[in-house]
Amino acid sequence: MEAFLVSTGVVALGEIGDKTQLLALMLAARFRRPVPVILGILVATLLNHGLAGALGTVVRDLLGPELLRWVLGASFIAVGLWALVPDKMDDDEAEPRGQWGVFGVTVATFFLAEIGDKTQIATVMLAARFHDLVAVVSGTTLGMLIADVPAVILGRLASPKLPLKWIRLAAAVVFVALGAGVLLGLGSAA
Repeated sequence: MEAFLVSTGVVALGEIGDKTQLLALMLAARFRRPVPVILGILVATLLNHGLAGALGTVVRDLLGPELLRWVLGASFIAVGLWALVPDKMDDDEAEPRGQWGVFGVTVATFFLAEIGDKTQIATVMLAARFHDLVAVVSGTTLGMLIADVPAVILGRLASPKLPLKWIRLAAAVVFVALGAGVLLGLGSAA
């Protein structure tokens, strides 16, 4: 249960103000069809985080417990510092193209936007830390939906009113605290 709850919280907080949340806003505003956008986000996240989680279990198995602890601790701290940097959407992400329909465009653009993103890297690290791939991927997917579904539903109305600077700071603090906890041996590191 700890793997699920930590994964959910880390990704939900880390996703606020992230480029994929901005992408969710853009897709919702462009297509005005929230159900296929939300389902596309769900499928893309399950695929992306499933692959990231599998990589995390491989990393855990390849590294010894002591090296894993240092790698995970440093990685969480690095992602925490990375969370302080605001995300911006690239121009080529602003107008998704294709004849796949709203669902297909959402799956493709969301999957690609999530590659190398903070939440994908967090999923790799969480899967390496916890021995429960299903709980980690379920938690990170739920965290993604917690952050992105309101963006889809509310669209651009609420986005200018959110204090993204403070939310990014809170996410950074959570990641750094997780990293420090792992380095200090608090909880199960491997």
